[in-house]
Amino acid sequence: MIVTRTPLRIPLGGGGTDLPSYSSKYGGFLVSAAIDKYTFITVNRRKLDHLIRASYSKTEIVDSVDELQHPLIREALRLTGIDGGVEITSIGDIPGGSGAGSSASFTVGLLHALHALKREQISQWRLAEEACRIELEILKEPIGKHDQFITSIGGITCLDIDRTNHVSTFPAVVSEDVLEDLDQCLLLFYTGIVRKTGDVLQAQDQAANESHPRVLEALHRIKDIGWEIKSALEAGQLRKFGELMHAHWEIKKRLSGQVSGSQFDRWYDLARGAGAVGGKLMGAGGGGFFVFFVENDRKATLREAMAAEGLQELRFHFDFEGSKVMVNL
Repeated sequence: MIVTRTPLRIPLGGGGTDLPSYSSKYGGFLVSAAIDKYTFITVNRRKLDHLIRASYSKTEIVDSVDELQHPLIREALRLTGIDGGVEITSIGDIPGGSGAGSSASFTVGLLHALHALKREQISQWRLAEEACRIELEILKEPIGKHDQFITSIGGITCLDIDRTNHVSTFPAVVSEDVLEDLDQCLLLFYTGIVRKTGDVLQAQDQAANESHPRVLEALHRIKDIGWEIKSALEAGQLRKFGELMHAHWEIKKRLSGQVSGSQFDRWYDLARGAGAVGGKLMGAGGGGFFVFFVENDRKATLREAMAAEGLQELRFHFDFEGSKVMVNL
């Protein structure tokens, strides 16, 4: 039996510049943080038959890989060459569609478990690339490579994407004291609204493909903000980091009318009035989690304001291990 644990993530800056429609022309850059909320995948050999049993939000029991309805499980089995006699289950700390990278976390964790089942050692970088191959190339999802790499590698990580869509990763060089302060000053609140990220990204992807001036200008500025956020974190300038998050929010709303909305804008304005320096909806927008940067003396006020609106806080810390095999029996 194999059990893997793969983190979810919080995007800190540069989000959206990893879409191939943009990065293949201009290159992309992002800063992101893995958090201690996870997807757990269990894979076990079936010793008495050659069936495939996959249990997620529903359960499938099939005779062959081709019969599987879950596309990520089907393609992960095909990629790793496992054609049957296996049982797969998944458990997630956060609902899918909440902007925390759960789809990539699931895919990376499943691939990690399947390779471990075959007694294959695989690097975190290769795990991310295989997950990207499934989601981007095989399933043609309108997404970038951000989530797969940060959930695989963990930490506070920079992703530099060249025009061939090759991803180079390196950690943001942030001191222990600054990491501790950042950990305390980022707060997550669940809106209770779940949305398929692809619905939002599809419009942005199409606009970038068509070189829409408004969208390209916004993405250029978002990429610049990603680099500025890296510099602010490494210099320990957390107030500036919060201000850059606010600038990022204002610009990202220009990408699509689906990114925010009247209710989300109202919550964001309330948070700012309660002390948040900056923030954003995680993922492509349109639902899921708000992440806010707030200085310590205003945290209680922000929490009260969000609780009064029915937004539930999710406490978290950073994860620096990435995807890992927890059990290998």
